[in-house]
Amino acid sequence: MISPETLIVIIAFIFGAAIGSFMNVCIYRLPLEKSLVLPRSFCPKCGHQIAWFENIPLFSYCLLRCKCRHCGNPISFRYFFVELLTALVFAYLALLYTTSGGSIPVFLLKAAFICSLIVVTFIDFDFQIIPNEISYGGAFIAVIASFLLPELHGTSSHIRGLGLSLLGLIVGSGSLYLLGVIGTWVFKKDAMGMGDVKLLGMVGAFLGWQMAFFSLFAGSILGAVVSFFLLITGKVKMGNKIPFGPYLSAGAVVALLWGQDIFKLYLKWIFG
Repeated sequence: MISPETLIVIIAFIFGAAIGSFMNVCIYRLPLEKSLVLPRSFCPKCGHQIAWFENIPLFSYCLLRCKCRHCGNPISFRYFFVELLTALVFAYLALLYTTSGGSIPVFLLKAAFICSLIVVTFIDFDFQIIPNEISYGGAFIAVIASFLLPELHGTSSHIRGLGLSLLGLIVGSGSLYLLGVIGTWVFKKDAMGMGDVKLLGMVGAFLGWQMAFFSLFAGSILGAVVSFFLLITGKVKMGNKIPFGPYLSAGAVVALLWGQDIFKLYLKWIFG
């Protein structure tokens, strides 16, 4: 007999896979400024419209053997990966919800936040841009949600929740903008894209100013490690532009899921 908690996690996994399928549409169409609704999903190689049975999250990719049924061209593994990653995110958040409690709206907001960061990651990898629709729209939603659901910032006051969100927005975007100005002055070239500045503003609006700093710190470390690996393996050359959005997004996910626990361990290590 499946327990209610296990059933919730399974349902969240299935729902997350479906959301991941739509996110693939966003990743492909947003940078091209195409409608997210029409036309129906199609093969980017031959333009063949995909039937419903060819678009079942996770399963269709495997059943079609990673190829378009119409033209036979390979389907990028990324489509499957995004669906699986999103499904796992929803399942993990549902597991936290069933074990630690919380409200369904907060659960959905956290899931939507991570989904937006996944979309940002793959768009930035491909096009080195971060769509304003995500940064501005996400920041706006975060500010409104922080007023309506102040528990996002660990308070019961709606006004305080709003204030903490706005402070996070200002500190997040302002700090990265300042770093970009300093970097441009030192290196005599643009050191930070405005897309990254807006993204950290959105992160700050959702997580607060402390976790915005944490996201920046964690993202910078991860970006430095990956960049060093790419340099020593010859994947990139010195001076090549490497998108920062994916690493900033990864830092934000770590901040959302484990930031408070990491911060407590750090304080314990410092003060004993």
